[in-house]
Amino acid sequence: MSVTIRPEMPSDEAAIHALTEAAFRDMPFSDGDEQDLVDRLRTDGDLALSLVAEDAGRIVGHIAFSPVMISDGAPKWFGLGPISVWPELHGRGIGSSLMRRGIADMRERAARGLVLLGDPAYYARFGFSADRRLSYPGPPAEYFQCLLLEGEMPRGKVSYAAAFG
Repeated sequence: MSVTIRPEMPSDEAAIHALTEAAFRDMPFSDGDEQDLVDRLRTDGDLALSLVAEDAGRIVGHIAFSPVMISDGAPKWFGLGPISVWPELHGRGIGSSLMRRGIADMRERAARGLVLLGDPAYYARFGFSADRRLSYPGPPAEYFQCLLLEGEMPRGKVSYAAAFG
């Protein structure tokens, strides 16, 4: 498998939708609308970065980043997610490649930090951790994680783009 990571193109939208739906179909924490979330972020102009992993012309993975607001007014923070890989291709490093490239691209765009909701054991390998200075109501605190890219850690409540509802 020879995977290439590249920015999303308009012709990728249907493949991204199908991939995201399949990736979250059997996940116990899923709302079942992650594929629609990506579409709404795109429609609202809140898809700050959208990368696909491609193998032999097939989209095999996707990662999305969108702006978030922090109650203390800290600028240039983004939410990571959803990230999707076809279920039959898990364990082949596609998600890790998307994570590394996405984080690097966000650094190049002068992002100050990233937040996400996810498995602490998985995302720790990319430098993410829970930090009590940032909060997001609802899920257990350890699943809301951040990665400081530049500057000082802000303090406050995080709000995602409107598409997240």
